[in-house]
Amino acid sequence: QVQLVESGGGLVHTGGSLRLSCAASGLSFSDYVMAWFRQAPGKEREMVAAIYGSDSSTYYADHAKGRFTISRDSAKFTVDLQMNSLKSEDTAVYFCAARRSRRLAITAPLYDPWGQGTQVTVSS
Repeated sequence: QVQLVESGGGLVHTGGSLRLSCAASGLSFSDYVMAWFRQAPGKEREMVAAIYGSDSSTYYADHAKGRFTISRDSAKFTVDLQMNSLKSEDTAVYFCAARRSRRLAITAPLYDPWGQGTQVTVSS
């Protein structure tokens, strides 16, 4: 059974940094696309970044490019999201998700399972 557990959320000021971590069990990174999504109040869940393939290919949503970095550690079975230059609009619940495929998808319904989410709040 695949399980995902996020950690690392919190409160940070505008311009600050946070590092989120997703501990994964029951899967092999080579067979899964691993992704971070976020959902702000009243908005749809949207992809932030994904990592996949034996070469650790990455994908970033436009809002994350140049500020966020996704990485994975196959020895520790973790997927991290380093977030820099945070803005108030980055405030959301951030979710780790997995897709059993070697092909990237960017829509939430194509991912299962999901972690429980971790709150990120950016204040000015």
